[in-house]
Amino acid sequence: MSIDPSSIPNFGGQPEPQETGPAGPVIPDQDLVKQLLEQMELKYVVDDEGDLAAPWEQFRTYFMFRGEEEQQVFSVRTFYDRPHGIEEKLRLLEVIDDWNRRTLWPKVYTHTNDDGTVRLIGEAQMLIGVGVSLEHFVSSTVSWVRASIEFDKWLIEQLGLEADAESGDDEKPGDDQA
Repeated sequence: MSIDPSSIPNFGGQPEPQETGPAGPVIPDQDLVKQLLEQMELKYVVDDEGDLAAPWEQFRTYFMFRGEEEQQVFSVRTFYDRPHGIEEKLRLLEVIDDWNRRTLWPKVYTHTNDDGTVRLIGEAQMLIGVGVSLEHFVSSTVSWVRASIEFDKWLIEQLGLEADAESGDDEKPGDDQA
């Protein structure tokens, strides 16, 4: 199965023309996500657990498949690397509650590490076990990636972290790697 390039919202470079995908529902897999990331000109790696990850400078976005057959779920989960102190958690919760009320995705939550640092995680999921429209899968995945990037920019603005932000906020995954 291949992705119709015209179904991919503009996300950087222009994808190479390819044939149109299947008309009926498809069950997405990792190869389809790799193809989509390549067409979006986003670099990715496969981690030790076999999940795809697109690394940015301040966060990593994972593309994961979980569950069995008809209950299989596709999850796009972003781990924001900026550490926050435990004393900032109440303010973080207020800010991300505001984000979660205003937006559909990613839904963002906190994770407190044993050392007391707080990190944020964003997540969006889609049930894919019975099949989904290829266009829906592609547009949702692209929207989720864009929203993950926008959340990081929004958080920087909300928390007044502009001075901490690097000038390369718009870099594509892997641009910070040699």
